[in-house]
Amino acid sequence: MDFLRTIVARKQDELADRRKRVPLEALRDRPLPAVRDFAAALRSPGLSAIAEIKRKSPSKGPLREDLDPCEIAKSYQDNGAAAISVLTDREFFGGSPEDLTSVKQAVSLPVLRKDFVIDAYQLYESRSMGVDAVLLIVRILSPAQLTEYVALARELKLATLVEVHDEREADRAVQSGAEIIGVNNRNLETFKVSLETALQLKPGIPADRIAVAESGIGSRQDAARLAAAGYDAILVGESLMKAENPGTKLRELLGGTP
Repeated sequence: MDFLRTIVARKQDELADRRKRVPLEALRDRPLPAVRDFAAALRSPGLSAIAEIKRKSPSKGPLREDLDPCEIAKSYQDNGAAAISVLTDREFFGGSPEDLTSVKQAVSLPVLRKDFVIDAYQLYESRSMGVDAVLLIVRILSPAQLTEYVALARELKLATLVEVHDEREADRAVQSGAEIIGVNNRNLETFKVSLETALQLKPGIPADRIAVAESGIGSRQDAARLAAAGYDAILVGESLMKAENPGTKLRELLGGTP
């Protein structure tokens, strides 16, 4: 949890600064862009893919030095992605809101903002940026916060990908009313990755929810195991970013010709 505590503390500082520059009332007064249906994209027949744009990782360092977010997003779209995930955390992942807004303009797919949401302000901020979905990490939110943010996001017409790491968190996600539940195969304390996490937690996700497996998906065989277990979608980042051609790698994961 030390890693998450460090990030949350930094987010609190960032939020204090952003609130001074753009008060919540000003965010609420901004015109809201049209949204794309993130949930519907993941309910498409077969295994859907949320393809991620990720400049660096706290555990792996830089992943792709020559990253052009728009070019990669278009490649993902051309090779079967159902949605695009964009890291907007600058300090730990090298991302930015600018990466996200440029990607949203470059493709017609729904776009997920991947960041560390700890305050309702970030939901209003995301909506004003043109985001279609946001990540909510159960481990960094109280049960009351999680339920509140899922409901507020729904009011704002934002989808939420509610991320869990164990059975207790999965139960909390279900109780919050989350429509989309993501199981992260990465242990955030040790950074070890195991697909067994997703396979073990899948029975606890009700059939009427959208189940997403995240992290550690590097081959067609991995994707096939998760599809056979009943997952509706996968979220893939590092294996795409490290591939010579991210779009070709995505097509391979989804069962197309490598």
